[in-house]
Amino acid sequence: MKTTSPYFKNLDGLRTICFLMVFFFHSFTSKNSDVLNSNTYKTIKVGLFANGNLGVNFFFVLSGFLITYLLIIEKQSSSGINIIHFWLRRVLRIWPLYFFCVFFGFFLFPLLKSYLGQNPEETAHIFNYLTFTSNFDFIANGRPDASILGVLWSVAIEEQFYLVWPVFLALIPIKYYWILFTSLILISLGYRITHNDYYHTEFHTLSCMNDLVIGSFGAWLITQRKSLELRLTKVSKPVQVIPYLLFAIHFFLRNELINWSEGIIPYERIFSSLIMLWIILDQAMNINGIFRLSRFKLLTKSGKYTYGMYCLHFLAILITITLTKSILHQDTFLTVLLVEPITSLILTYFISVISFNYFEQYFLKLKNKFI
Repeated sequence: MKTTSPYFKNLDGLRTICFLMVFFFHSFTSKNSDVLNSNTYKTIKVGLFANGNLGVNFFFVLSGFLITYLLIIEKQSSSGINIIHFWLRRVLRIWPLYFFCVFFGFFLFPLLKSYLGQNPEETAHIFNYLTFTSNFDFIANGRPDASILGVLWSVAIEEQFYLVWPVFLALIPIKYYWILFTSLILISLGYRITHNDYYHTEFHTLSCMNDLVIGSFGAWLITQRKSLELRLTKVSKPVQVIPYLLFAIHFFLRNELINWSEGIIPYERIFSSLIMLWIILDQAMNINGIFRLSRFKLLTKSGKYTYGMYCLHFLAILITITLTKSILHQDTFLTVLLVEPITSLILTYFISVISFNYFEQYFLKLKNKFI
């Protein structure tokens, strides 16, 4: 039995905002000490975008919410979950562009570096990237030499999630999902308590699954507690502001909070994921709220390209920096803080639109066979 997939139009704009957080986190690169030591650079790079990596956490929560919502709806309407069809849909969406990035990172990038007179120094192991375990390679060996590989660790975690999640949800009755979710959140917290260092906290599957599962918990609550959806549509405007205000405080003051007490690091991920889930629920369910992202057409339209923009933005940054350095032969305030970020963002969008329409779309059309 085929079911019509629900569509939350405000979440497309939220995807774009998550990408922009990550993009500006990776932007503003420079080797000029005058630029790096300037107050203007520190204000922009550190003051505004130092925590842009929270955009990845937000993507995780959003993925957990959407995937679990769809699987619950399928299970309720069809009395089961077609696990094979789910896997095939995820393969058609994720694998083509992912493996292009792997090919570029391991084969084309070293050739380009050699052509430009630089020595390839890749520390990443291709086996981990072929098996979607690159986050473990990231923990063991640090950032890859090929920057395009550097973002694929999060795709690997999502693929690990997609592999096991429909099996769990198919085997367990819906009314008992809360037990599964609570147990996994506690396991994730326990892992962060016992492995309280940057790489394990930020990149290990057992740490990151906190975000995916909290997003899933939100989907379960919405589908099983109809009173919650009703309450979300009747929230007063002052209350609607709260999750956005909390996220802004967390985004801009995260480092200060951690420096104040490093003991909160294992728990911080739960706090931030809950705020993100609150925003997701507000955007998804409260169609008359004051912060409807669907009102911003460009944000919404760009939402369908965010997977490509996320995977390919380092390629655009690399092209832009290479061109500006070859023309100017040095970093300047203007190029680092303005020209390169804007040019890279436009190029990222342009490349992603081409990738979506002339490459990814071919595979996406095949997904209809497995609904």
